Order: sequence, then C-alpha cells, then structure tokens
Amino acid sequence: MSFWDSIELDRTYEMGSHLFTAEDIMDFARRFDPQRFHLDPDVAKKTLLGGLCASGWHTTAVYMKLNVAWRTEMLKEWLAAGGEMPDFGPSPGIKNIRWTRPVYAGETIAYRQRISEKRVSRSRPGWGIIGFAVEAVNPEGLTVMTFDGAAFLATK
Repeated sequence: MSFWDSIELDRTYEMGSHLFTAEDIMDFARRFDPQRFHLDPDVAKKTLLGGLCASGWHTTAVYMKLNVAWRTEMLKEWLAAGGEMPDFGPSPGIKNIRWTRPVYAGETIAYRQRISEKRVSRSRPGWGIIGFAVEAVNPEGLTVMTFDGAAFLATK
C-alpha cells in the first residue's frame, strides 16, 4: 500500500499541545507582532482582551512546529512498518484562518487536524491534494483557532 492509499478521509490526528508562557508570548511579540496586549502584562489587563495573550500568528506557528514533529514521528512508524518514503510536496496555502478566542499566558493549547479532503490533482499527474481542518482548543475545551490547509502528496 502506498502512503497516499493509507490516508483516511475524516480521520482526526492529535498533534500535541503547547504551554504558552508569558515569556514566550512577549518574546514572539517583540520579534513578530509588537502589540501592547502581547508585550506587557500590566498594559494588557487594560485592553479589550483583559490580559497578556499570544499573537494569533504565534498560535499558528506553534501548530506548524507540532505538525512537523507529528509528521516526523508518523513517518518513522510508516518506515519501520516497511513503507516506502512518501514524496511530500508544498502546501498550496491555508484559508479561513480564525482566532476565535485569546490564548492567555499560562494556557496549554491542544491541536488536532482532521483529513477533510483527498483528491487526485487534475493539473499535476502523479500528485494528489490532502485537505485538513485544524483546530486548537484551550484547557476548557473551547476553540481558540481554526483553519483549513492543504498539501500536495505523491499518489504512488
């Protein structure tokens, strides 16, 4: 069976979780998103968000880090079981990204993705597109981020 054939539509994968510390939130913000509710806990308390919270881009970047680690482990298992190394292509992008709740300092956010699409590419012979719906949830089980992504994968 090819790696492509092993992909199951509607299967959900737990990607792992991440603790967003105040230090990490402020460090990311200083480098990439220097807004007051990401930079200073005292100032953040006085904003609409009510406390120090992570940038949405920080929340998204953590997903990518967890996705790469998860994929690495998945590939190790696939290869150990005798599978051939799959040929991954680039992502044609993401859409519908939403940051639905703030991620506050001290929260551990859990990430998962569901395979939402699997189709053979019409324009690139030998390639398919895997679509996935990503969700991140806070400790109360409330969604803090969602987006729809896709990636090319060889079909052989």
